[in-house]
Amino acid sequence: MKKKILVAVDGSVYSSNSLDYLIRLFKNDSHLNIQLLSIVSAGSSDQNWMLDVDPLRTESPVVELRKAKAGRYLKDAMGRLLRNGFTEEQIDFLVESSSASFATSIHHHANQGIYDGLLIGRRGVGKVGEMFMGSVSADLITKCHEVPLWIIDGEVTSTRFLLAVHCTPQSLLAADHLSFIMQNNPETRVYLYHSSAVFGSTNAAPPEEFHAQWGEKWCRENLDLNNHLYKAHTRILIDNGIAEEKISQISPRMDLDASHDLLKQARKHGCGTVVIGRRGREVEKGLLGGVSDRTTQNAQNMAVWLVG
Repeated sequence: MKKKILVAVDGSVYSSNSLDYLIRLFKNDSHLNIQLLSIVSAGSSDQNWMLDVDPLRTESPVVELRKAKAGRYLKDAMGRLLRNGFTEEQIDFLVESSSASFATSIHHHANQGIYDGLLIGRRGVGKVGEMFMGSVSADLITKCHEVPLWIIDGEVTSTRFLLAVHCTPQSLLAADHLSFIMQNNPETRVYLYHSSAVFGSTNAAPPEEFHAQWGEKWCRENLDLNNHLYKAHTRILIDNGIAEEKISQISPRMDLDASHDLLKQARKHGCGTVVIGRRGREVEKGLLGGVSDRTTQNAQNMAVWLVG
């Protein structure tokens, strides 16, 4: 089954790290399609008067220059992917100008397309001179709940995943997303881990909240709410193509800060990516949302996938 990832590119070293991440995980995956996207500002300039004297011109010279520069970075990015195992059929690229913020524009594009993930490098200032990835990624964490968000920090060298397990439907959706993206990849290794904060831990969702997505019969057979849903997460991974011998369960523990503990366990087990299911916008300030925010903020040389 085809998978499609939207990748925000700005010509920075952080975009370069994102491309390296894709290459490391998916260079042999012919089912992955990549949409490279660069947004440039359509803000006003002192040359906008030329729009009045040239009726065929649709954008100012400054904006056209920005788009030309962004196009060169996208072509360079595409060339890099082609040199590392991807085919032309797997890659598209697009430059768009927008008067909205970069995060709003990327989010809008992600919602307009059919994407399985949105990937963006964190803390970059592109050579295009416009996409400040630090603030863009922070805004997208708040805005983007419809499409799984992949935040890349620094150089990610490991293909192992730490899946944060919780007794919520969103956590099972994170397992489903991970297994769909990485299904039948022989290098995939997944570590399941539950970390509880000493204060304010999230209560388990009632079984009925899982029925709409997973069905009552499946839930009756697999929901192990008394064991943090380790069995349920494992079942989803296996059913979607992750080999059972590639799945490990780390004993749950409690910590003052669950986000700190997740990153600690990820480093301990050599994981390059942490996958977290999070609640919707309406409860973004709740505990689980806070964990995902802090995990993303404190991740170094690591990727964080936020699902939900």
